[in-house]
Amino acid sequence: MAQTFNIVGWFEIPVTDMPRAIRFYESVFGYTLHYQTIGDEEMAWFPWSEEGTGASGSLVKHEVKYKPSADGAVVYFSSPTGDLANELARVEMAGGKLLQDKTLIAEDIGFMALILDTEGNRIALHSRG
Repeated sequence: MAQTFNIVGWFEIPVTDMPRAIRFYESVFGYTLHYQTIGDEEMAWFPWSEEGTGASGSLVKHEVKYKPSADGAVVYFSSPTGDLANELARVEMAGGKLLQDKTLIAEDIGFMALILDTEGNRIALHSRG
C-alpha cells in the first residue's frame, strides 16, 4: 500500500489555564490561535493549511479528560522562521522553560530542542537550520 498522507492527522495539548497557554504559544510562534468552545471543552486551534504538510492541532481544556504532562508523547513544532533559535529566544520571556537547547539531530534532518510550556507540557521544536 502506497502512503499518500502523513499518519498524524491531529494533536491536542492539554492545558489548565487557556488564556495563559494561548499567550505562550502565540508569543513563541507568532501565530494567532482560534479560540472555540465545544460543549464543556475549551479549544484554541493552531493555524493550518489544507495544502501544507504535517498535522495541525489545538490546545484543549477539560477538567476531567485532559491533564498536562511532561512525561507523555512529545509534539514537534516546525519553526515558522526556519531557525528554532528564534523561537527559543522567546520561550522564557513567554513563561516557558528550556529543557534541551538547540541540538543537531543529523545533517539531513536538522535541529531540535525541548521546552516546557506554561502548562507543564514537554514539547519540541524542529528546524532545518
